[in-house]
Amino acid sequence: MHRTLLPSRAVGLIAPAVLGGAVALGGAAALGKLGEKTTIIREEAMPSSSAPASFQTGRRESINQIYRASAPGVVHIETTLRVQQSNDPFFGNPFGASTQMERALGSGFVIDRAGDIVTNYHVVRGATTIQVSFSNNERYRARLVGSDPSTDIAVLKVDVPASALKALPLGNSDAVHVGDQVIAIGNPFGLDRSVTAGIVSAVQRRIEAPNDLSIAHVIQTDAALNHGNSGGPLLNAQGEVVGVNAQIETGGVSQGNVGIGFAIPINTVKDVVAQLIKHGKVEHAFLGIEGKTLTPQIAHLFHLPVTSGVLVATVRPGTGAEQAGLKAASDEVTVQGESWPAGGDVIVKVDGEPIGSVEHLVDVIAAKQPGDKIDVEVVRGNSRKTLTVKLGRQP
Repeated sequence: MHRTLLPSRAVGLIAPAVLGGAVALGGAAALGKLGEKTTIIREEAMPSSSAPASFQTGRRESINQIYRASAPGVVHIETTLRVQQSNDPFFGNPFGASTQMERALGSGFVIDRAGDIVTNYHVVRGATTIQVSFSNNERYRARLVGSDPSTDIAVLKVDVPASALKALPLGNSDAVHVGDQVIAIGNPFGLDRSVTAGIVSAVQRRIEAPNDLSIAHVIQTDAALNHGNSGGPLLNAQGEVVGVNAQIETGGVSQGNVGIGFAIPINTVKDVVAQLIKHGKVEHAFLGIEGKTLTPQIAHLFHLPVTSGVLVATVRPGTGAEQAGLKAASDEVTVQGESWPAGGDVIVKVDGEPIGSVEHLVDVIAAKQPGDKIDVEVVRGNSRKTLTVKLGRQP
């Protein structure tokens, strides 16, 4: 299983498969490096019906109407970057290392009339020059305002008259449900402003960010996405952006679309973009543990006094979690082919708020700032302890 980032480069970037059931808990949906176990994810099941999927109730627009209204706000991004070639007497340069210029293509969309454009971090990563093309074929040099590898989001800025900019309306990704029809607009393989349509296949997915941390609350869609769609908008039936297209699942058999794409939720993007525009960077709070959601079945099997919480798998050295004394698992138990951490603390509350899952814990930490102190209530054996943890900065 391979997950492919979507910069339209000569060779697509292949991200490692998401196999980790334990995630390191940071903030702002950048939650930690995945291990090598089975990921447990929440998803909403498709309603059983023989009727075809349809738009949500309420105001609805045709795909053509949404495309005509939104396409002027979608841009084509072209970057150049220097790539160092090593000395290779057989297949490369036998005379020493050299630098070669490469070109990368992607998508983005305008979010305001000040010239701010949202795209993926991996589209502009390492770029020496960034060119943005609009629907009228006007090309402008863009500068990087800021980027956040942990959420794979970047903000560009172009010096363009406000009257020439079409800002796309931003929706609410928390209101997205399985079965909702969605539309993707982007530049697959450099083909300007192509539109594809599909449905939301699942929500609450988790994908790996370019810096090996993970991004939560991701939207899965079967709308066709390919190299070059990266950074483009995923829109709902009302023409509102609900996600930023970022990755595809290839099944390990191809580099192209097989009907499984992933978009970073717009609610995550809004928070990140606001910080990037204001500060040029994003700082994420970091707890410093890897954990896994406790289920009633595992709680019964492990003879635990609670049936919900987060099992602490590992504690990262030098973090606030280690300094506060959180206890990592001392053993690993395989149950029906799935590995579970055993013998460590179970996090049940943070600042008095019950914690029922890794996703919930991640959201609580995401709302904090580096340096904040939190009270973490844990179950250790048959007793409860409250530890005060000073959150660090995500490494």
